[in-house]
Amino acid sequence: MKESPYFTNLKCRECGKLYPKKAIHICEEDFGPLECVYDYEVIRRDISREKIAARAKSMWRYRELLPLDGEPTIGLQAGFTPLIRANRLAKRLGVKELYLKNDTVNYPTLSFKDRVVSVALSRAVELGFDTVACASTGNLANSVAANAASAGLKSYVFIPADLEHSKVLNSLVYSTTLVGIQGPYDQVNRLCSEIAGKYGWAFVNVNIRPYYAEGSKTMGFEIVEQLNWKIPAHTVACMASGSLLTKLHKAYQELVKVGLVEPSPFHIHGAQATGCAPISHAFKQGRDLIQFVKEPKTIAKSLAIGTPADGYYALGVMKETGGSCEDVTDEEIIEAIKLLAETEGIFTETAGGVTLGCAKKLIENGKIPKDEPIVLVITGNGLKTQEVLDGHLSEPHLIHPSLKEFDALLEREKVDIKS
Repeated sequence: MKESPYFTNLKCRECGKLYPKKAIHICEEDFGPLECVYDYEVIRRDISREKIAARAKSMWRYRELLPLDGEPTIGLQAGFTPLIRANRLAKRLGVKELYLKNDTVNYPTLSFKDRVVSVALSRAVELGFDTVACASTGNLANSVAANAASAGLKSYVFIPADLEHSKVLNSLVYSTTLVGIQGPYDQVNRLCSEIAGKYGWAFVNVNIRPYYAEGSKTMGFEIVEQLNWKIPAHTVACMASGSLLTKLHKAYQELVKVGLVEPSPFHIHGAQATGCAPISHAFKQGRDLIQFVKEPKTIAKSLAIGTPADGYYALGVMKETGGSCEDVTDEEIIEAIKLLAETEGIFTETAGGVTLGCAKKLIENGKIPKDEPIVLVITGNGLKTQEVLDGHLSEPHLIHPSLKEFDALLEREKVDIKS
């Protein structure tokens, strides 16, 4: 296959050593993570807003800035999810201009993980793999299972054994080999590193991680294009490993480098659940060192990573952009899920509740000004974590098929409203 003129190498984030574009993720010199490198001058020459606008509305419309040598083969319909002007929610939060990047409707498994998996599996096929795998807190498992099935790849997904039932079912339906591990995500991830070395599979978030992580950039590309090629002043995103924050940052920077957008100040803010908030705690305490969380305790299981691989770099993004960080309790997550549903008709999973709950705090404490544009990244669909709302919603009204009983119900409702 002819190599891409745009995607040139892998490079160590720490020492800058260049590597060939293989299934590797760690620098042999200092164990720093590897990331993808592009020739921005060539991309600048070949890309334009008009060229992008003429392409299909998917994440692949920015393909010069993604790490493939050829055309994508998996996840062709992923991305280009709606960016919604959220006026009712803005009014409740007391802000002037608020948008929601709604990846609850991403294709095919209703989370932003379809972006990263589409890139990872397309690259895995280019590298000759026929078996793919992942360590996951749920959404990634769903997406690897679904996209592998659609491509005829054999797949293995490894999850903590206590994951939400809905996410387990949403992987099993694709006939993947699902393995539940008795332990938190970090132990699952360590085991997967050993398995990847022994069996030579394409683990999307281990040996394919440099390619996989680049898929998150497409969310940032779309936000800017959907804002008529403007970078939002404030972007708030949830953090598990911290990778999403670093890739939103990279996306905004790359659009400037290739001449698609004018440079402007922007701030990226992070959100975590209090029950597993190693990055938030480090930020608030002014530390660069992440203190790992051995036993996460939060209903936001998709964010329950006690040893965030990109935590250090996420801290750097928040500091460099003048962003901030918050964390929210389980009760605040549930209230935020309900607030988003009641005001904008969007049912988010717990991670989206974390994002909104933290944004609310950041606005209230003045870290995000009320008169500047704000984008909240909503990463997954609430149908996947319905269990957390048990006991927190009103019960349905039960009546017989009788107009008289319905009239009586309305009368009682009026009384309840007055009281």
